[in-house]
Amino acid sequence: MEQVETVVMGAGVVGLAVARALALAGQEVMVLEAESAIGTQTSSRNSEVIHAGLYYPQGSLKARLCVQGRQQLYAYCQERGIAHQRCGKLVVATSESHISKLHELLAKAAANGVTDLQLLSRAQALAKEPALHALAAVWSPSTGIVDSHGLMLSLQADLEHAGGMVVCHAKVERLVVGSGLNSGFHIHTQDGTTLSARRVVNAAGLHAVALAQAVQGMPKAGPPHSALPKAYFAKGHYFNLSCRSPFSHLIYPVPEAAGLGVHLTLDLGGQAKFGPDVEWVDSPDDLEVKPERAHLFYDEIRKYWPQLPEGALVPGYAGIRPKISGPGEAAQDFVIQAPKQHGVAGLVHLLGIESPGLTSCLALGDAVLQALE
Repeated sequence: MEQVETVVMGAGVVGLAVARALALAGQEVMVLEAESAIGTQTSSRNSEVIHAGLYYPQGSLKARLCVQGRQQLYAYCQERGIAHQRCGKLVVATSESHISKLHELLAKAAANGVTDLQLLSRAQALAKEPALHALAAVWSPSTGIVDSHGLMLSLQADLEHAGGMVVCHAKVERLVVGSGLNSGFHIHTQDGTTLSARRVVNAAGLHAVALAQAVQGMPKAGPPHSALPKAYFAKGHYFNLSCRSPFSHLIYPVPEAAGLGVHLTLDLGGQAKFGPDVEWVDSPDDLEVKPERAHLFYDEIRKYWPQLPEGALVPGYAGIRPKISGPGEAAQDFVIQAPKQHGVAGLVHLLGIESPGLTSCLALGDAVLQALE
């Protein structure tokens, strides 16, 4: 049986950032990825936005790790030459009832340590984006976009330079906690391979809750599997703009309960796309783009861009958010379930790592390193 000091399950942006942090701290690290390549699920099916930290409750992991991670990510991208742009975004109020929500957003952001926001009047917002319909807006100059694939390749290169490795086509089926002389973990993969490891980090994204539930040999004194959160899958469709965009900044509506609304983002070439919406699905593999949902997008987008041409939206792609709160429930914080929570030394579960997971990836790596130490 092959022995490895540390195994990270999942080679998305968070798993790679965690593995990099552990490898740079001197650990021998192997990343097991079920798919044929790194970052093929949530990490490559999102808006690629670097968030400033506006939306999250004060004191939450999302708030703290987003603000910390955003600063780390900009510095890392600058240092490594990873394509990114600090383009800024406008959060727009399209009705009178939304203006009070902008003030709430400003207060929440200030409590999180985000100090560079500006409340703009209608005239000031239109001076930045003349095609916009808005009664007022919040300007966030620290919001940006990043080449997520380039970022993941850089994280993988750092990991491998530090002696770690990524193994694809290595789907983990179960994890067994050892006892006595067999302390540590036995990791069983779908192809029949068994690995022995001293430490395990579950960064499996959409499958993290299922893997946590599949752990065998947990101490009876610890919390039961029923104490784990339930997994929910919120599908989001993206539609591309087939004509030239009149916007040079990201445009977001006032946030919704289950997400940040159908917003306009730009890629690094200036191409505009819209999304995501929210459709609750039963499977994390439900990635079909449904063209019939376009009419919902036109309705939402025209609230802040009334001149959106008919027929200008074409289906793009869909992604799944790995949520641990369901329809009608308040959004949950990131869960870093460490040894002090479950009683098993060397084991960390990362659960519900949705947005701002990309922004927070380097900070999450530091948090897992600290949890294991």
